Amino acid sequence: MQFEVSNELIDKLKLAAENHDAESGKFLLQDLFAADIAETLNHLSSGEAAYLYQLLDEETASSVLIELREEFREEILATLSTKEIAEQLDNLASDDAVDVINELPEDIQEEVLSHIEDHEQAGDIADLMNYAEGTAGSLMAKELVSIYYYDSVSMCIDEIRRQADDVSVMYAVYVVNEKDQLIGMLSLKKLLIAHPIARVEEIYDKDVIKVTTDTSNETVAELIRKYDLVVLPVVDNLGRLVGRITIDDVVDAIREEETDDAHKMGGVEKLDESYMATSIFGLIKKRAGWLVILFLGESLTATAMGFFEDQLAKAVILALFVPLIISSGGNTGSQASTLIVRALALGEITFRDWWKIFKKELAVGLILGLILGVVGFMRVAIWSSFVDVYGQHWMPVGITVGLTLLGVVVWGNLAGSLFPIFLKRAKLDPAVCSAPFVATLVDVTGLVIYFSIATLILRDILL
Repeated sequence: MQFEVSNELIDKLKLAAENHDAESGKFLLQDLFAADIAETLNHLSSGEAAYLYQLLDEETASSVLIELREEFREEILATLSTKEIAEQLDNLASDDAVDVINELPEDIQEEVLSHIEDHEQAGDIADLMNYAEGTAGSLMAKELVSIYYYDSVSMCIDEIRRQADDVSVMYAVYVVNEKDQLIGMLSLKKLLIAHPIARVEEIYDKDVIKVTTDTSNETVAELIRKYDLVVLPVVDNLGRLVGRITIDDVVDAIREEETDDAHKMGGVEKLDESYMATSIFGLIKKRAGWLVILFLGESLTATAMGFFEDQLAKAVILALFVPLIISSGGNTGSQASTLIVRALALGEITFRDWWKIFKKELAVGLILGLILGVVGFMRVAIWSSFVDVYGQHWMPVGITVGLTLLGVVVWGNLAGSLFPIFLKRAKLDPAVCSAPFVATLVDVTGLVIYFSIATLILRDILL
């Protein structure tokens, strides 16, 4: 059954923290998993969370630390000495330890590393800190079990036992040659059923999917998804085994990437902290820049209308349909952009598919445009039966609206679907082709289409 934080539990923990009741605090948290404790502490104030955190045993505290909200983790780390932080890191996998230590000031980082008793662990953490964010190197953990191809099965089992405390979850054993280059892997099933004196080279699998330290997170996620992997070995540029990435690390990376994309698609900068922890000024700072850019883009709409000032003066009725025209084109473009950006992220399409996508979205745009065009024409026709707002020219006005909707929907659909593909080709993030940007582009061009069609069809009225 999934754990849910109850108001009753929160109230009891608040009371225990306020009264510094260590016994009650420990009792309330003792049966919870580390992730559930972190979720619970996230509902408290930083002071209350910090007090209750101090009540946890060393191993549990380390697991809770990595699950806490970033701002809470920073506040708790600020209450600990560098030696105490080092003790926490000793109980974490190297990749999780790096996530924690990267949140500390640089001078504190060096001091914490110097306090880590396990020098090999400290070296692993220092190595991982050098990899660029967004790469396999920044995702991987150093803890793994590797054996030489000439070892026996019994030697392999002894190595697993020796490293059992360091490698918390084991999916496979990696096989390397004399140069520590990855040449294959050995499943635990094969290892268990093999004869103890059998050689690893007789039973290991030579076909192994791997990535290099500079492989992007997106590629790592795609490989794990495509081949249904739970773990992926990482090698350096010389082919030497340097780490492994487990599926839980990829899930966290995907979640962060999708959050980033969601912000970009909404025309907003990524928040540095959770929404509730972000101040009013922080929210304004993250949103104002994009709003100004979009405002300047939308101001082109007024410029476009200025070119058709004479037509508007002679047929004011045209202005009534401006919101209808630009919103229809913008909505269509936003829909197409969202679908294509998501398909690109999932690896369903590539730049090579652009012509197929063009033909497909042209057909989709034509059909959607016809639907909206007919609805727009019927709206004018039906409305003119009850209100004399369009006068005797309701038919050409209706045709103008219908054809314009057809044009802007087709254009919006093509712009929204092709723009992200060409951004990807230019090695830019297609998520910046957000709904607001597509809508702005289609708004301006939609007005040009609208007044151009109106000039042709309503020529006698406008002259």
